[in-house]
Amino acid sequence: MKVVLQRTKQASVEVNNEVVGKIEAGLTLLVGITHEDTNADADYLAEKIAHLRIFEDENGKMNHSILEAGGQILSVSQFTLYGDCRKGRRPNFMEAAKPDQAEPLYQYFNNALKSRGLHVETGSFGAMMNVALVNDGPVTLILESR
Repeated sequence: MKVVLQRTKQASVEVNNEVVGKIEAGLTLLVGITHEDTNADADYLAEKIAHLRIFEDENGKMNHSILEAGGQILSVSQFTLYGDCRKGRRPNFMEAAKPDQAEPLYQYFNNALKSRGLHVETGSFGAMMNVALVNDGPVTLILESR
């Protein structure tokens, strides 16, 4: 699994001009799943995200986790994270898991975040989505389970 994590002041996702997920301060996660990923990968990343110290303390140092900061999460499925652009001019998405494998694992991942006490909003798996966010910092990190 691969997650592009952005610390955000606010974020939302629209499908067909309707807001389906919206958060205030917290994290926006773009979540990619590949063929070998399992529940263990999802649990590893959920634990890492819940406790990653990337929110500022009273001295302006990144010492607080999202749990300590009281932030929310907007999780958006993103198969294009596994796009391979090394050859040719068109990305190859062969490394991205097929929807019938990826969607249950994406749901499991979101539930793993919720089980750690986080408020999680989502986009719509497989839909064309418009994602809007205000990146805070900017702080953007790439996490991988392998």
